Amino acid sequence: MTGTDRAGSPDSSLGAVMSRIARELQQEHGDVGATLQAIATTAVDAVPGAQHCGISLVLERSRVQPRASSSRLPVVVDALQERLGQGPCMDVVWDQEAVRVDDVATDGRWPAFAAAAAEAGVGSMLCFRLYVSGDELGAMHLYSAAPRAFDDQSVDHGRLLAGHAAVALAGAQHEHHLRSAIDHRDLIGQAKGILMERYKTTADQAFAMLVRSSSLTNRRLWDVAEELSTTGSLPRREG
Repeated sequence: MTGTDRAGSPDSSLGAVMSRIARELQQEHGDVGATLQAIATTAVDAVPGAQHCGISLVLERSRVQPRASSSRLPVVVDALQERLGQGPCMDVVWDQEAVRVDDVATDGRWPAFAAAAAEAGVGSMLCFRLYVSGDELGAMHLYSAAPRAFDDQSVDHGRLLAGHAAVALAGAQHEHHLRSAIDHRDLIGQAKGILMERYKTTADQAFAMLVRSSSLTNRRLWDVAEELSTTGSLPRREG
């Protein structure tokens, strides 16, 4: 059942979806991946005209990384944009909050992509920019097999869902950076412990040894710590 043929009030359906997603986002230890997947899956019922939905990251305007998908089609279209180097994610979504492609087959902005996407079964698209951070873009895409499947109501409903997806993606990025910081801290602590045991130093002295090795070898501190923890030896200065 898609947004164009479902029964009941579109607004009440959207309200139920938004309430459920909001509850998931409020969970202290909620699964961000599951939340994104819930948004992608329910978007096809909440947005008039939508039959498929995908949420992805675009890196350096050239690499497309799927994060959630209601079906296989969005993953296929993401791969097409990356392979061909053109499509809504590669340009207009970077500069516009929402982009509607009424007839993919006849859209002249991305001729190679348009032909390939139409052959894959895409008639129309609705794309939302979730965020832009440096050379990274978060985007949500809605698809229909029919041309001109999306209207102004589709845009309004899609924009609301995109707002929740943006919050979830921001949470995912924060979680990734936090885990990375914790991993680095643990690794450096492990390396300090090795040096303290081996040379009978204090924690501050062991840390100073790691910093000096990092400076002499021109390598990041956690890379030095990782090598010490893995090999039992500090990296040697080359040359």
